[in-house]
Amino acid sequence: QVQLVESGGGWVQAGGSLRLSCAVSGRTFGTSAMNWFRQAPGKEREFVAGIFWSSGRTVYADSVKGRFTISRDNAKNTMYLQMNSLKPEDTAVYYCNIRARNDYWGQGTQVTVSS
Repeated sequence: QVQLVESGGGWVQAGGSLRLSCAVSGRTFGTSAMNWFRQAPGKEREFVAGIFWSSGRTVYADSVKGRFTISRDNAKNTMYLQMNSLKPEDTAVYYCNIRARNDYWGQGTQVTVSS
């Protein structure tokens, strides 16, 4: 049984920082990538950042490039999203995701950025 538990969301002023964590329990088989997505009210879910399991290569949406950093700690079975220079348009529910033989999702964590 696989479970993804997110933490680190909250309220922050524009220009501030937050660090999201996603703890993974259970065993995922055939993992290819770990990702972060987000969904704002009235908008579709969008890709934010990803990291390839085998190579460690990272990919970012243009809207967050240079501000967000995705990383993983295999020993702790945890992935992270460091978010700096936050903007009000970053306000959304953020979801962690693992692409494997199955597709796994966390419950989501709210990030609110005020001006």
